[in-house]
Amino acid sequence: MSQSPFQKFVPKKKNSVVKEEFRQEKKKYRKERNAFFEEKKKEEYLARQAKKGGMATKAADNAKGKAPAVAAVDKPRGAAKTPHQKSAKAIAANDNVPTGIMPLNKFMAHCGVCSRREAVELITAGKVKVNGVVVTEPGFKIEEKAEVIYNGKKLFVTKNLVYILLNKPKDYITTTDDPQGRKTVLQLIKQATTERVYPIGRLDRNTSGVLLLTNDGDLTQKLSHPSYEIKKIYEVKLDKPLTKAHFDKIVDGLTLEDGEILIDSLAYADSKDKSIIGIELHSGRNRIVRRIFEHLGYDVKGLDSVMYANLTKKNVERSKWRYLSEKEIRLLKYMNTSKKK
Repeated sequence: MSQSPFQKFVPKKKNSVVKEEFRQEKKKYRKERNAFFEEKKKEEYLARQAKKGGMATKAADNAKGKAPAVAAVDKPRGAAKTPHQKSAKAIAANDNVPTGIMPLNKFMAHCGVCSRREAVELITAGKVKVNGVVVTEPGFKIEEKAEVIYNGKKLFVTKNLVYILLNKPKDYITTTDDPQGRKTVLQLIKQATTERVYPIGRLDRNTSGVLLLTNDGDLTQKLSHPSYEIKKIYEVKLDKPLTKAHFDKIVDGLTLEDGEILIDSLAYADSKDKSIIGIELHSGRNRIVRRIFEHLGYDVKGLDSVMYANLTKKNVERSKWRYLSEKEIRLLKYMNTSKKK
């Protein structure tokens, strides 16, 4: 399959309409991002005003020979910067590092052990101790300084967040380790980081393409949650041409064993070969693309993820990886935040 097969998709809408939709989507992301930094500027301005008021009080007290009043906003020299004083790079990399009290499954995700969803399974199975006591409630609130033991080791919150895009080949599974000794995607990125990272979402063994790996628990939770409607585009190679009748059935919506499935777009990726299909959807159901076509009597010979959350495998060869840029990280963190509301 080609490196950028989604570029061959022939959308049902006119090109001008599709381009306008992309422009509006980018405009919305910029608006959300700008609103975030505007709020930070406002906080910085209020902090400066409060500090000026505190300095004026000090000067007045000194003039009267009194001990200077302690302003709530005064900070010792060398104190840590507030979030709005951090650089864009620091915000992009570390604005999800937790502090204070949090649920146990969230704590484990921030320690880089696994995703929050996987942490729920470990906790309910009784494999985690908090201050020497087995806890089986994933939402159990703990302090960051609590002693949490898993697999005989004390867990610590990960401060160094890592974001890696992998162009996954076939015959690799997307788990952190496999009892059967099969090859895992972590073997492909072992030179990328010493941090423990895990995949966002799953591509089955015979699916190739874009796969995102990170130790950022909050971002993993966001991109995995259905309410954020993260866009996914796949190129599908079928054992025979997709008929017009089945094409229309998929577009209109199918009812599978776990309910109705609606897609966003469908197209023949190659006008000369109608067995190669481009499909766009937001659903994160297990093996959903394969099940759509198998439901209609087709055998999926090849499945390639060409886009995930606006990330593509452009300039990344099969089995290779790259780090996400600061801009890509920021866009992922602000992506579709309005839809969550």
